[in-house]
Amino acid sequence: MDKPCVLFLCTHNSARSQLAEALLRHRAGDRYRACSAGVQPGRVHPLTIRVLEEVGIDTTNLKSKGLDAVLGKANVQTVIVVCTQAAESCPRLYPFAREILQWSFDDPSRVQGAEELRLAAFRRTREEIDAKIRDWLRAGG
Repeated sequence: MDKPCVLFLCTHNSARSQLAEALLRHRAGDRYRACSAGVQPGRVHPLTIRVLEEVGIDTTNLKSKGLDAVLGKANVQTVIVVCTQAAESCPRLYPFAREILQWSFDDPSRVQGAEELRLAAFRRTREEIDAKIRDWLRAGG
């Protein structure tokens, strides 16, 4: 039997949803198929890749995708919307998902300034998402 898919949805599928997909795959890839998509997909942000690789997470298969790459093609059990903008512009996801959760995180790609400041924002978002995923898994996912 296929593992249930947890779909992380964001606007561009470049940072938060990519971080969440990789972190869930790392933490519970034996139980869930982690997926991500964007309402208006762009490209995976280079700092997303960097902060995941810093903690030993494989980023080989991360790529930005639209909803059409997932909906109707996977057994989506849960959709977790990780940004407010995507929640507002998101198409109706029922009946594609049994459960829709809203976990809003600040967009690290909006941080301007020196690379170290931007990198710190990506690390902070990575840690916030990882903590939320660990809590969700402990609660029975």
